[in-house]
Amino acid sequence: MNMTFIILGVVVVFVLWLIFTYNNFVKLVLRTKEAWADIDVQLKRRYDLIPNLIETVKGYAAHEREVLDEVTNARAKATQMHVDASGITAEQMALMAGAESALGSSLGKLMAIAEAYPDLKANQNFAQLQSELSDTENKIQASRRFYNGNVRDLSIGLQSFPGNVIGNMFGFKEEKFFELEENSVERDVVKVSF
Repeated sequence: MNMTFIILGVVVVFVLWLIFTYNNFVKLVLRTKEAWADIDVQLKRRYDLIPNLIETVKGYAAHEREVLDEVTNARAKATQMHVDASGITAEQMALMAGAESALGSSLGKLMAIAEAYPDLKANQNFAQLQSELSDTENKIQASRRFYNGNVRDLSIGLQSFPGNVIGNMFGFKEEKFFELEENSVERDVVKVSF
């Protein structure tokens, strides 16, 4: 009789552990999707600021058409990229990172142009847009770190024993990190001073 209770106790503990581990993986997957949604929101905010910034610069730097066109084209390419949080692939992530790197690089060139136009730097609208864009860039970085942290936690759970057994048994998959290309504006920061 005591042996039956011991076996029953071990089975109950195992089932509870299985439920806990499964629920933990569900939580990690949902946090990763939420983190991706945060990145998406901040990227859309940046995309919305860019046309206003370009219009403001156009009035002061009409002969800088090549850079303005580059920013416009990079924004158009980046806004066409859509990565569904429920099925992120390495290819999608690479395409998204490439588009974001190109956009960041072209925005850096645009901000560098402002240095040559003191009237533009003094323009209230430009200063506000530049401040909002800087704030958005910081939020994108924070969102990307949050996403990558959740991807890391999910990967650790799926690669560690015994989580790897449970993860494989229930079909949980690792997500891809969101990494920018080497020529990213975040790595080659353009200094803008006032």
